[in-house]
Amino acid sequence: MEKWNNQKTTALIKALLALNKDSEARNFLRDLLTERELVEFGNRWKAAQMLNQKLSYPEIQKATGLSTRTIARISDWLQNGKGGYQSMLKKLNHRQNSSHLKKKF
Repeated sequence: MEKWNNQKTTALIKALLALNKDSEARNFLRDLLTERELVEFGNRWKAAQMLNQKLSYPEIQKATGLSTRTIARISDWLQNGKGGYQSMLKKLNHRQNSSHLKKKF
């Protein structure tokens, strides 16, 4: 199997970083991925968020339809992966907290 970290994936990452609006990201991802793949990725991201909130596997399985094996894999990546999930969770949590503060004042 070809290594995932290569020139093609680097070009894909650069394309993702160039997206500026939700609509651009939505349209690009829809052209790139099948509907099934998009739903799967959405469910995996939801599972990572729920695991970060310390919710149980049955709760996550009910909300996402993912298998317990997939949830366990996401949990492992969340704790022992490259830090991508943790980084994005922190970034989005910071943005959410910042927007709440702006609304209060």
